[in-house]
Amino acid sequence: MKKFIVIVISFLTILQVPVSGEIRRIKLGGLPQHPRILLLKNEEQSIRRFISSDVCWEKIHETILTESEKLLSVPPIERVMVGRRLLDVSRKALRNIFFLSYSYRLTNDKAYAERAEKELLAVAAFKDWNPSHFLDVGEMTMGVAIGYDWLYDWLSEESKSIVRNAIIEKGIKPSMDDRYNDFITAHNNWSQVCNTGIAYGALAIAEDEPALAEEMLHRSVNNIYMADYAPDGAYPEGAGYWSYGTSYNVMFISALDKAFGTDFGLSETPGFKQTAEYAQHVIANDYHIFNYSDSDEYGRTGLNTTLFWFARKYDDGTLLWMQKRELERLNKLGGYRLLPALMVWANGIKQRTILPPKKKMFTAQGKSPVCFMRTSWTDKKAIFLGFKLGSPSVSHAHMDIGSFVMVADGVRWACDFGMQQYESLESKGLDIWNREQNSQRWQVFRYNNMAHNTLTFDNQLQRVKGYAKVDRWGESDKLMFAVSDLTDMYRDRVSEVKRGVAIVGEKNQYVVVRDEIEGGKELSTVRWNMLTECRAEMIGDGKAVLVAKNGKRLVLRVDYPKGVKVCTWSTKSPNSWDAGNKNTVFVGFEYKVPAGEKVVLQVSLLPGKKDNGLLYNKELVNW
Repeated sequence: MKKFIVIVISFLTILQVPVSGEIRRIKLGGLPQHPRILLLKNEEQSIRRFISSDVCWEKIHETILTESEKLLSVPPIERVMVGRRLLDVSRKALRNIFFLSYSYRLTNDKAYAERAEKELLAVAAFKDWNPSHFLDVGEMTMGVAIGYDWLYDWLSEESKSIVRNAIIEKGIKPSMDDRYNDFITAHNNWSQVCNTGIAYGALAIAEDEPALAEEMLHRSVNNIYMADYAPDGAYPEGAGYWSYGTSYNVMFISALDKAFGTDFGLSETPGFKQTAEYAQHVIANDYHIFNYSDSDEYGRTGLNTTLFWFARKYDDGTLLWMQKRELERLNKLGGYRLLPALMVWANGIKQRTILPPKKKMFTAQGKSPVCFMRTSWTDKKAIFLGFKLGSPSVSHAHMDIGSFVMVADGVRWACDFGMQQYESLESKGLDIWNREQNSQRWQVFRYNNMAHNTLTFDNQLQRVKGYAKVDRWGESDKLMFAVSDLTDMYRDRVSEVKRGVAIVGEKNQYVVVRDEIEGGKELSTVRWNMLTECRAEMIGDGKAVLVAKNGKRLVLRVDYPKGVKVCTWSTKSPNSWDAGNKNTVFVGFEYKVPAGEKVVLQVSLLPGKKDNGLLYNKELVNW
């Protein structure tokens, strides 16, 4: 009996029980003929009608064709490693094959099919797809599967045999090897990307290897990790990885829907519907994301194709409000490897149905709780305030608990460095994936709390195992706010720390950041820090003026404690491994917190040339 229990527990460790509490059973009966992935045979005509109905979609279609045309004179991709990764090659192959296959299906021009075949045979000839870094295999398998499926009727039997064998031997079988398949039980984007890639491979070769395909689809459907979207849709790894992980989640769900007529309940996962709101609200009024955790260092956005699936799935055009500008600009789309999926997901969406959201505030708990608030979706001068909580122990997280960013008048006054490219650190021998308290990860300048818009006590790191959530939040005509108890992050230094951030005022709107601190057993020095790309001019009396490149100004005023000196610190790191941080500076102040005493730190950030004299003076408990 004990042996049986051990076997059952071991099995369930590999095969996660879905939220429904039932194992989803996958049967291949009734599977459509090729092409069966995302776009069935003869569905191209619907996309052609869609393209002809709107000049915007016609331009995106033409972008794909133009990029495919460029590929006709370019040799097939080669196997070139970057450090321990083949990922860049896998992504280029996916992009090339997807673009060329789409172009062939929409135009029937065999030149695109011929070039796609060359790419397929080239990657099929690789010695492997680098299973030791399985993301490389996941993305490559997806690309090859799409090409095999979409060009199935055109490819020769010989080519099909070669490509099919590559999908099985270099994609699917390595995923069954315990040396490489940690992604099966991973609680991060690896689960989403790799399970989806292997499922695409299984769909492609289903009629030739039905038992293997069924096993892989069954495994993917029951193991793709989506629990962290709960309870409210915030993505724990940050907005940058939301685009990565969620795009593959949607590619998976979309493919299941098309092939089986159901997504087996995956889209009903708690928090998954709301995660589209998260992805919309995390974009500030300057059209850059709040780039916390390992997000792009510049917070760039661009067109987010995944949101079009959500908008169509839930019939909510407001989810695309921040995408409307990208549709109007339509620049730099050619490099996005999943762009052809947009033509499937956006089919039928009219720009006139894209309206601004009604909600101006989004709050979510989970592993990385956040709160985003803004004064308007349409006013270019509007204020955006983002507040980040959670724990440094979360995948891809930084020591940024309590950090904030602020945008007003179209300027990002309070910034976040975002990530440093992994290879630049790994190549210098740093172990950046160990998240223990004393690991090398926290020696990276951009990763620890000293480089974020939060508090630091006695130059010490935040506690990796600490956690903070959004304890209270609210919204009215004169106040939008969020409050969090940060004590767990600094338990070794002080007795209590609470931080509140708010947008205050109905007309003369500004931002308030208030910290209420109770000292610990010993005297402690706290540093209040804010990163900015603006020039900081000290004007005395606890004030500084930040001047943006365009001449816009913001007054940083320390309301409490009185008499502190605002100063700046360099963002240049003494470490050889750290990236440069040009054109940035830290601005803030330091203050000594007496043992056992309560102190208040409050800073007002006032857009405009002058201090408007307004003071919001309420204890956090009364916010």
